[in-house]
Amino acid sequence: MSDYEFANPELLYLLLILPVIIGWYFFRSASFHVNVRLSSNDSFKAFKPGLLEYGKVLLMGIQMIGLALIIVALARPRTTEISEKTIGSEGIDIILAMDISGSMLAEDFKPNRIKASVEVAEQFIEGRPNDRFGLVVYSGESFTQCPLTADHNIVKNVLADVDVGIIENQATAIGMGLATAVSRLKDSKAKSKVVILLTDGVNTSGFIDPLTAADIAKKFNVKTYTIGVGSQGEAPYPFKDAFGRTVYQNVPVKIDEDLLKKVSDMTGAKYFRADSKDKMKAIYEEIEQMEKTKLQELTFQQFEEKFFAFACLAALLLLFEKLLRFTLFKGIV
Repeated sequence: MSDYEFANPELLYLLLILPVIIGWYFFRSASFHVNVRLSSNDSFKAFKPGLLEYGKVLLMGIQMIGLALIIVALARPRTTEISEKTIGSEGIDIILAMDISGSMLAEDFKPNRIKASVEVAEQFIEGRPNDRFGLVVYSGESFTQCPLTADHNIVKNVLADVDVGIIENQATAIGMGLATAVSRLKDSKAKSKVVILLTDGVNTSGFIDPLTAADIAKKFNVKTYTIGVGSQGEAPYPFKDAFGRTVYQNVPVKIDEDLLKKVSDMTGAKYFRADSKDKMKAIYEEIEQMEKTKLQELTFQQFEEKFFAFACLAALLLLFEKLLRFTLFKGIV
């Protein structure tokens, strides 16, 4: 946003002197008469009537305009470029811990659970530009796919490649996934440290119990929001038949909600059940409201001085006035 201002606006009051000078000039001209006796008026025959007064007014006008421009230049006109930037003065570090076991291919979410989870997570990241994000994936084992970073494009690029089958062991190690996420946050200096753990099953693998991992998270002040993914009852799951064709079979949805509630309660967070993609979006929005980043507005001003143009124009006008005085109006005024 551009604006125009004066660095020394009080000097503009000097412009009030100009009408006084002009008034004094005309008052003096009207009251000043001189009688001169000449033997002959031949020298005035070429003199045009009114040229004297015209010359005086013209030169006076140029002087006043030049003086006005000098006063404006002294007031230092300048343009101001104002820009504002919002930064996170107290950001939040967030690790997304995502279940990528085989059951995440169920299609009670469209196109399936894993793709829907990735899409909603990307939207969540886009809505929090001042926070750092990281990504942990787990099934029978857990891995850090992306460490904490403020570069959200990197996180989203990694997320886009997340799919079932990255880890060969297709069991579900919830405790391992949470423990890996906590290990990425334990040394963080952020004012708030958060894990969003998403799963569609029960803990069937891993050498770290989920409640043990939750206790570790509590010791490092890491809040763990847990999300159970899956519709109520049964969900369509794709299988390959003997001819390589994709067929669907309804399989029971089994989520250990009691365990997930305990994990969240132990860390001072909350458990959510997402039985649809829209519900998952609403859950992330609720988490966003609970984990607000403290923002700070910074205003930047950049000045560009414009007085030089006024000063140059004033100098040219005053020079022009002198040229007229000693050429065209020489001997007249």
